[in-house]
Amino acid sequence: MDKTTAAAYLARIGAQPDAVLTPDAATLRDLCVQHIRTVPFENLDIHLGARITLTEEALVAKIVNRRRGGFCYELNGLFAALLTTLGYQVTVLSARVFDDDDAVGPPLDHMALRVDLARPWLVDVGFGRHAVHPLRLDEPGDQHDPGGVFALRPTGEFGDVDVLRDGAPVYRLEDRPRSLADFEAMCWYQQTSPDSTFTKQVICSVLRPEGRVTLSGLRLIRTTPDGRVEKHLTEAAALAAYRDIFGLTLDRLPVLV
Repeated sequence: MDKTTAAAYLARIGAQPDAVLTPDAATLRDLCVQHIRTVPFENLDIHLGARITLTEEALVAKIVNRRRGGFCYELNGLFAALLTTLGYQVTVLSARVFDDDDAVGPPLDHMALRVDLARPWLVDVGFGRHAVHPLRLDEPGDQHDPGGVFALRPTGEFGDVDVLRDGAPVYRLEDRPRSLADFEAMCWYQQTSPDSTFTKQVICSVLRPEGRVTLSGLRLIRTTPDGRVEKHLTEAAALAAYRDIFGLTLDRLPVLV
């Protein structure tokens, strides 16, 4: 990613220009918060009939230029390029997501990032409801975050780490460097298989200072410390919500097939 694209990306998430940014832990934390609060976690292209392509050029066009969101491969993939341009040492990692029965999913099911500073950090802006701040990869104890209480537990003999939120396993992180291209096959699976979570639901979600806002089909869900409020929208109101709440201008609603 060149400096011009990085500047446009920083403007997209409302961050300061790179000339005044220092690649340290405090800046990393701020960038994560800004990203999670401005770029939605969404799978709308799957239900709009558009192919998701994992190249930096395609991701810049979608997330920066068209001001869209995406899912893990897109969001963390492009964020890794931005952080690298800003001077961070970034490693792309694969993770296997746990299901509701605590069974671990397939390899390359999720992408997360390792950022090495004085100590290693787990960065993830592409999981929807998750940690808002980077998590310390070398911290064995609980880590309190606006998204919950997180813990990273080594597991097995290959250096894998289970990431837990509020005591429940979220995903198993693999200790092996990956490239964006490594996720292409699973990205195709996620957007085409009837067994994929992403083909079974239409989701768009973003964190706001007051809480998380999610549009799932025609259901608008607001989750705050005071509780959860759900509202059923008309099709016209849903299109307006995509525009006014998530900053996404769509000419038609994504349809669950």
